Amino acid sequence: MDLEAGFVAGDERALEEAYARWSSLIYTVALRSLGDVGEAEDVTQKTFVAGWTGRTGFDPSRARLPGWLMGIARNKIADTHEARARVRALQERLVALDSVRTAPAPDIDLADRLLIADEISRLEPDAQRVIRLAFFDDLTHVQIAERTGLPLGSVKSHIRRSLERLRTQLGAVDVRG
Repeated sequence: MDLEAGFVAGDERALEEAYARWSSLIYTVALRSLGDVGEAEDVTQKTFVAGWTGRTGFDPSRARLPGWLMGIARNKIADTHEARARVRALQERLVALDSVRTAPAPDIDLADRLLIADEISRLEPDAQRVIRLAFFDDLTHVQIAERTGLPLGSVKSHIRRSLERLRTQLGAVDVRG
């Protein structure tokens, strides 16, 4: 069985071979675009996971496997750039809010604290740990990566996905000024 047929058929050896052949290319393209080792590692991993889980959508008559995987990688790189832009915009809004704030922010009441703690406890273990280190221990992404041994891109992804989930679960409203 050839590599592409094996890949589509779900042969894990084909996945291993595809990864061995093209992961360094995908990593290099991601690193050049993103300029961040952790994010490039994350994109590489996400590319192969998406390729493997979506392998039934691969049509060898339309594209070769490396080209198809590179298309997935380009989408993952674009997603990462978009996520960066959203984070930057949020940070800018927070800075703007802090500069015009005249009264100190009210403390979160006990019921809200319990609700947030309950939602955090529902996150997967790595995500719980990352969120707690970020918001309760006030560590930077780099410090969290060093402390947990997770790649920097994974730390950032855990924070982004966890905040999105918490926002959804808690019914937060996006207030734009």
